[in-house]
Amino acid sequence: MPYYKRIRELREDHDLTQKEVASYLNMKQPQYFRYENGNRDIPSDVLISLAKLYKVSVDYILELKDNTN
Repeated sequence: MPYYKRIRELREDHDLTQKEVASYLNMKQPQYFRYENGNRDIPSDVLISLAKLYKVSVDYILELKDNTN
């Protein structure tokens, strides 16, 4: 699965809304929506912030690893 689907699954698994994640990332919900739907590439700083939020590795989000550690 593409990485943008993984960030959606992580968000849903943590019972968060797009608006809540966008707020955590200091951006508006439509901008986050574009990342989650694959319309825009995720900048490295946002990717790192998402990994910290979900307590997973960046490699997991990018699908370089199958486990969260």
